Amino acid sequence: MKSKISFSFVAALLCVWTVQAADDLPKTLMTERGKLLCSEDFATLDAKTWHAAKGQWEIAGGGLKGCEVASDKHPAVIRRQFPFKDAVIQFDVQVNGCKQTTFSINEAKAHLARALFTPAGFSAQKDSQDHGATDKAVRFATLASPMKPGEWHTVVIEFLGEEMVTTMDGKTIAGTQPVLGHEKANFGFTVAGESATYRNLRVWEAKPNPAWEQNKKEITDAKK
Repeated sequence: MKSKISFSFVAALLCVWTVQAADDLPKTLMTERGKLLCSEDFATLDAKTWHAAKGQWEIAGGGLKGCEVASDKHPAVIRRQFPFKDAVIQFDVQVNGCKQTTFSINEAKAHLARALFTPAGFSAQKDSQDHGATDKAVRFATLASPMKPGEWHTVVIEFLGEEMVTTMDGKTIAGTQPVLGHEKANFGFTVAGESATYRNLRVWEAKPNPAWEQNKKEITDAKK
């Protein structure tokens, strides 16, 4: 009897903890979180998982710190392979002296989309598929939201079908483009300038949110 009571008590505590943990997560608007697919605290950097193509990347300042190297003549870039189509992506970012830092999502052979962060705020866009030759990038919006050095800001990016929703500091950018519905191959970070730091990267499966149409209307109304 005691073992049954103990087991039931522990199970109840775990259930309560799980509900509380979900309640503590930032709200999603277009989707609902499903199965957790990826969790990176950046206490260490796994060189087999993350490929640093440009710049200097290290674990410092409580997360993954990236700095542009002048001789590269290109922003710092680090990526990891992660095939997906629809997902909820969440991370914390600090803008610590850089001109701009981005979270970029790519197809196997082309850029797809990104969220961009500067000391003044953030943007979201569909990227050019051919470096601007014939297909142009489409900026969905740019919102003011000051990002001071040393301040952590939590970002939530949602992909579902042909739509992308990016939220930071209670402000949201939503955009629609057919290419957003393509299969994604990898994602990563870029840093132009001095430094930016990332931590607490999480990726979940994305399920449709029944409240999306109402949420979308509120986002649209907020622009007016």
